[in-house]
Amino acid sequence: MVVLQAKLLAVKKAEEAATMDALRGDVAGSWGDQMRSYVLHPYQMVKDLRTEYEVGNPSPVFDGDLDGFVEAGIRWRKQREMAVRS
Repeated sequence: MVVLQAKLLAVKKAEEAATMDALRGDVAGSWGDQMRSYVLHPYQMVKDLRTEYEVGNPSPVFDGDLDGFVEAGIRWRKQREMAVRS
C-alpha cells in the first residue's frame, strides 16, 4: 500500500509540474531579454518588441497607461495560441 501511495504521489507531482510549466509558458528571464523598448532621444517612442505595438508619447506610459500594451499582448498571445492549435 505504501508503494502504491508513493507512485500516486509521484504521478500527481508530475501532473502539477506539467500544469505549472504550461502556465509559465516560454518566458525566459535571462539577461538581455526584454519585452519593451524605450527611446527618448532623438525622438520619443515606446515599442513592444513582441507585438510591434508602439506609442509615440512615452509620458503616459511612464505614468502607468499600459492599456494599449496589455491589449496588444492579449491579441498576440491569442494569435500565437491559434497558430499552435492549427
